[in-house]
Amino acid sequence: MHGLASSKIPVTILTGYLGAGKTTLLNRIVTERQQKMAIIMNEFGEVGIDNQLVVNSEEEMIEMNNGCICCKVRGDLIKILRSLVFSMEQGKVRFDRVLIETTGLADPAPVAQTFFMDRELSERFEVDSIVTVVDCRHVSRHLDDKDEAQEQIAFADVVIMNKLDLLKRDELLPLEKRVYMINPTAKILYAENCKVDLNEVLGIKSFELNHKLDFIPHLLEEHHHHDDRISSVSFVEERPLDRSKLDRWMSYLIQEKGEDLLRYKGILYVDGVEERVVFQGLHMLFAGKPDRKWREEEVKRSQLVFIGKNLDKKELKRQFRACLA
Repeated sequence: MHGLASSKIPVTILTGYLGAGKTTLLNRIVTERQQKMAIIMNEFGEVGIDNQLVVNSEEEMIEMNNGCICCKVRGDLIKILRSLVFSMEQGKVRFDRVLIETTGLADPAPVAQTFFMDRELSERFEVDSIVTVVDCRHVSRHLDDKDEAQEQIAFADVVIMNKLDLLKRDELLPLEKRVYMINPTAKILYAENCKVDLNEVLGIKSFELNHKLDFIPHLLEEHHHHDDRISSVSFVEERPLDRSKLDRWMSYLIQEKGEDLLRYKGILYVDGVEERVVFQGLHMLFAGKPDRKWREEEVKRSQLVFIGKNLDKKELKRQFRACLA
């Protein structure tokens, strides 16, 4: 049961390349979780979810058949969610979670942004996590050819490395490294037929950022062999940052580099502020706020991660250093 503090309905956004196993995961969530769910999916020439199953479990099932869930459909998505809220207020439907399955080609960012941008929706729903399902066997090829495959990993809070059984043992490590280089903050789960512990996927509130950022900076410093367009850069700094310099830097970054910045997040140690300042963003959308107070025994330090296209790491480092108090 939700405490009073969080009466918002959690939203899980499922993404991943065609054939990676998203629908299998969706079916598992629907059968294993005895929650009422509203499922929003957009069919894009993929095999639909097993409707029998959905009907039996009394889900509110909404399909968007007009192609892609991003860009054009943001308006549709808002309409659908608002009508769900309306039906809920009328007592016609009741659900505890929303699952949105994007097509294999869609970038999940616009879907997540919807919940930040629309005030009415942000009062009722909260993004729980973006989950990307990866087909281990074919992902390397997709990562080489298709920006979308890299973007889906870049936006993920959880990456499910699916079809592990089809991978040779020596192929796993290079793949793990590559995923890590693109997104060092995602939690990686391993699966065959998307058999994962659903507690690691649902209800993890990965958008709240209260937990620490678990990344290993030195791994990112190693030169990697792939010339992936999307990569990540991270900073750890124990000296305090200057608030106004930081504000100026962030607004500059979002205006100048927002298109290329896919996902960025951090916990900051700001001079003269008793609390940790946490922030995160997708493209141009940025949210930052004081979190809890630093604890006595804690080492005060700033940790930031930027995930994006064509990042100039040296320049970012210089700009970050310029924000020191």
